[in-house]
Amino acid sequence: MMSVAAARALSGGQRVFVGIGLPSTAANLARRTHAPDLVLVYESGALGAKPDRLPASIGDGVLAETADAVVSVPEVFNYWLQPGRIDVGFLGAAQLDRFGNINTTVIGGDYANPGVRLPGAGGAPEIAASCREVFVVVRQGVRSFVDRVDFVTSFGQGRGPGEREALGLPGRGPTLVVTDLGELRPDPVTRELVLTAVHPGVRVDRVRAATGWELVVSPDLVVNPAPTDEELAALRALRGASG
Repeated sequence: MMSVAAARALSGGQRVFVGIGLPSTAANLARRTHAPDLVLVYESGALGAKPDRLPASIGDGVLAETADAVVSVPEVFNYWLQPGRIDVGFLGAAQLDRFGNINTTVIGGDYANPGVRLPGAGGAPEIAASCREVFVVVRQGVRSFVDRVDFVTSFGQGRGPGEREALGLPGRGPTLVVTDLGELRPDPVTRELVLTAVHPGVRVDRVRAATGWELVVSPDLVVNPAPTDEELAALRALRGASG
């Protein structure tokens, strides 16, 4: 359901900065169903990749073999990402707070003496700063959805309105968070994440119980449609070819 919901949010000929895992699944599913002209950009330098299976890593040969072009990693960041040529960037999170700030660096303690040291930033801070918008895909629970992240790896909205603009960040930041329970989007005024959709069979109280802050629920809350036969067939074909 997470892959399907994220795929449905993609459209047209958007240029999408894709990571491995659920983001790659979602982007390739969208390209196989309703958005065949999506341009998939992988950090390894594959531009316009069209894999017939889910790649095992950003270095999987199928990306280069099916790409429109292959460039260097510095060119991906310096020419495509930083100037704002990427429409949508996908990110994951170990922690996410109410303003869409992401932590993938440390949990507990401080940077020098953390409780847990995580993989770190990679290219995520630049994706969060420069993509026109960011989609976050993460499983929801009180350990991951916290009132305030222990470390800001990738900047969302800081502590509220105006902070991105004050820092001169060109992108809009996280505009969609897809979880295993539903979807959240930022309020246009407060910039706080608001529950806008739940997946089939999920109750609002379950989402609230999995959130580490007082979650606001949209008055226009919707229930996402279940995956269609076409979406399931395309998803199984992608995974089957990778198996």
